[in-house]
Amino acid sequence: MEESSSSLHSLKVMYGRKLLNRIFSSVYGFAIIALFYHHLFTLTALPLRGLSIFMLVSDFILAFMWFTSQSFFINPVTRQQFPEKLKQWVDDKDFPAIDVFICTADPFKEPPLTTVNTVLSVLAYDYPTEKLSVYVSDDGGSKLILFALMEAAGFARSWVPYCRENKIEQRCPEEYFRRNHTITCQFQIIENLYMDMKMRIENIVERGEVVDECIIDPQQRQAFSKWTKGFTPKDHPAIIQVLLESDKDKDIKGYSIPNLIYVSREKSTTSLHHFKAGALNALLRVSEAMTNAPIILTLDCDMYSNDPQTPQRVLCYFCDPSIRSKLGYVQFPQQYHGLNDDDLYGGDNVRTFRISPSGLDGLGGPDNCGTGCFFNRRALYGSPSSVTSLEHSRDSHTRSMAISSVSVVELASHAASCNYEYNNTEWGTKVGIKYGTLVEDIYTGYMMHCEGWDSIFCDPERPAFLGEVPINLDDVLSQVKRWAFGHLEVLSCKHSPLTFGTKALGILRANCYIHYVFWPFWCIPVTLYACVPQLSLLNNISIFPKVSDPWFFLYVFLFFGAYAHDFVQFILFKGTTKRWWNDQRMWYVKALSPFLFASIEYLTKKLGITTKGFNVTNKVAGQDERKMYDQSVFSFGIPSPMFVPLATVSIINLIAFVKGIETVIFGMESLDELFIQLFIAGFAVVNCLPIYEAMLLRSDHGKMPKKIAITSSVLAGVLCIAFSLFVS
Repeated sequence: MEESSSSLHSLKVMYGRKLLNRIFSSVYGFAIIALFYHHLFTLTALPLRGLSIFMLVSDFILAFMWFTSQSFFINPVTRQQFPEKLKQWVDDKDFPAIDVFICTADPFKEPPLTTVNTVLSVLAYDYPTEKLSVYVSDDGGSKLILFALMEAAGFARSWVPYCRENKIEQRCPEEYFRRNHTITCQFQIIENLYMDMKMRIENIVERGEVVDECIIDPQQRQAFSKWTKGFTPKDHPAIIQVLLESDKDKDIKGYSIPNLIYVSREKSTTSLHHFKAGALNALLRVSEAMTNAPIILTLDCDMYSNDPQTPQRVLCYFCDPSIRSKLGYVQFPQQYHGLNDDDLYGGDNVRTFRISPSGLDGLGGPDNCGTGCFFNRRALYGSPSSVTSLEHSRDSHTRSMAISSVSVVELASHAASCNYEYNNTEWGTKVGIKYGTLVEDIYTGYMMHCEGWDSIFCDPERPAFLGEVPINLDDVLSQVKRWAFGHLEVLSCKHSPLTFGTKALGILRANCYIHYVFWPFWCIPVTLYACVPQLSLLNNISIFPKVSDPWFFLYVFLFFGAYAHDFVQFILFKGTTKRWWNDQRMWYVKALSPFLFASIEYLTKKLGITTKGFNVTNKVAGQDERKMYDQSVFSFGIPSPMFVPLATVSIINLIAFVKGIETVIFGMESLDELFIQLFIAGFAVVNCLPIYEAMLLRSDHGKMPKKIAITSSVLAGVLCIAFSLFVS
């Protein structure tokens, strides 16, 4: 156990796990070399040369992805924080200020009540109120969001002191009231206040507009007057509204309350809109004009705080003089509530949000995942050598003025102008959140690392934040497609990890980012392995070693070795066997569908055929979808094109498996020759059971649409015929 000089935190290198990982990697690496040695001989079989090339390409990509992934396991570490020691090193009055950025874009896909709960959970942090400011970016410029936040501001005056006086651990109201409690008079009062607020917000959302009778306060009415004729989500002026001001507003106990500011950046149909990245940069400029806190927390609107002590955990690092000069950000893992017991769609993303960042932490710091991240503000303005003070090098003259003063609001409104997006400023290139990709979070973290900043992965026992996960398969696949498309954009940019990153970070750290940006390429080997062995089986062609061949055991080791290593890593991060199974199944689904579609879409965009936009992930679930999800039943109710490759592959594998069994039983071919192909087809069939059920057995809302089933059947038939002609 290694402790920092401040004793506010500790770092432990997992030497046992490190040694075992390196031993396994060495053995597995030699096995891969042996596999390619074997491929040299199969290429000489002239009748099967085409098939051998297919399998060689597949194995080469699989080997490349395995090689890049090993950097995550080179130096595994764990960290611990000691917030109880913090007051020995810094007084409450000396705590650095924190600006919280919460982003939302569509009140119908991202319910305002969800945003309100996130806001209230952060406003109630155990942190000096005068040092905490919450900025909510409404990228759709919706009256519904502003109205909901006005309601939240009123409720916060009661909620914040209630949480602190009663030492409430869960400070997201919706989650708090959902649980069983001892009913007291105070509890009943605060619950009634919340339910009244909730009803007013939901009524307004159901109407789809803010009606005049819902606005009583003249100041509120003045705020809504900014929605003039011609105001649209994509063309409107900047709107800055101070809803709570710590210097003026008090809670019901007479104490100050954190700042709450509504921000809707200027939009113009002639400007370049970079969506979340642009919204965050607007918040960065606006907050600089108003509060200019040295630490910034970024949150998605559905990612509520689950631990009121989270800021103190972060200060254990930012207050450590031995690391703070180069500390760019502290990243918490994305974790979720509302997952069913089996995590049907692999929504927890254990590999992406916990295993991989934990591995990167031992190499200089995790990637940025866009939410649950505490940034050092100055790290967003340049390299460590270009800034010299934790307080941030820019002019802070506005801090002595009230944030609601006319001059400050005017300055903030100017900072929210869209001129920064199309006047060739440094915003989005050298300053702030980086543009040029749909995965601006990982790209920004990567560029910060290239500039010399370090980061820290903070994964406490109690999750710091909990968010909502898509429970509809089409939403899951659409979200993954967006991520995959963004990764390809990072891969092809001038600062690509493959070239620039290798020089700036060294091979080990760069390998981790290379692995990320090559994600979409999984579609090639998975698609080939899902079709070629099975189509060969249909034509009685053996393309793998016989069971009696010593090379057979190489394939057995490569398959089960990879799966065993992945299973162990998953279980070490407190996963379950059932969740691991569903997670590996979703890995196939992602490779066959969204990764494939993202690759095709990216290629067509480069050819000038299509353009790519940003789609907000739907966080509103219907009762039928929630019921099916809770019962661990796949939902295929939407006729999405992304279901076609899944259904096509499932049909091919089922036909091949049945035909292969028949071939062996009737003695046309021996099991010795076809065992590996039968095993692959059978393994795919087991993974595809939910698809067969949706196509053949179900009659509910989530069954496979006939259009998708018919299209997939025809496509499967075409592939079978085309393959037969290819090998004949």
